[in-house]
Amino acid sequence: MGDFDDLKAAIEEEFPGWQVWRSDAGRWYATRSSDLSDAQLQAGYAMTVAADDSAGLRRLLREQTREERGDA
Repeated sequence: MGDFDDLKAAIEEEFPGWQVWRSDAGRWYATRSSDLSDAQLQAGYAMTVAADDSAGLRRLLREQTREERGDA
């Protein structure tokens, strides 16, 4: 795949409401651009998710958005 900026843009386009970054150690993160309610936090929604690579991050974001839609 492309470089980090291309991957970042593609993930943020696929998952609106999430901001993506990569640590100096190479770990991928995404954090929500808006706050979760207490009920959402208690239901297990995450403000930030982390993965070893972009594919893992996409998988975690799909899980978060599937749960939000009630597809879990």
